[in-house]
Amino acid sequence: MAHYLDVHIFVAAPLIAWAVSQLLKTLFYLLSEKQVNVARLFDTGGMPSSHCAAVMALVTVLAYRTGMTNPLFATALLFGAIVVYDATNLRRAAGDQAQLLNRIIPDLLRGKFVKQFDYKSLREMLGHSWLEALVGCGVGFVIAFWMAVGLR
Repeated sequence: MAHYLDVHIFVAAPLIAWAVSQLLKTLFYLLSEKQVNVARLFDTGGMPSSHCAAVMALVTVLAYRTGMTNPLFATALLFGAIVVYDATNLRRAAGDQAQLLNRIIPDLLRGKFVKQFDYKSLREMLGHSWLEALVGCGVGFVIAFWMAVGLR
């Protein structure tokens, strides 16, 4: 098993980091809300960021196994920066907009400003705070480093 993971560590580390982050996200929800929500295993947003964990795991494994002067490392680092930026800015803004629309549309539907139409609540948990992204990156780093060093 160790040899198999050693050969495929560039895929295994990000997938394991993603899975651990999703499990942590579900556990944190259980601790904060005092109820089990299995959907959190597959949901976006929340603590920690599984996107950031996966991309940081990839960057870490590439740095350790190929070196920081390798073009693949530079590519992954740039890719990782884009993922973190997207998670903390673009997706976060979309979630904030969904939250606002979910608050005002029901009021508008009860008022005289708009005619009745089919309204479905928008998903609000889309992005991450910088803390959620940072913790996700930390999870990814620790898992990838542990795998890269432990499987050598």
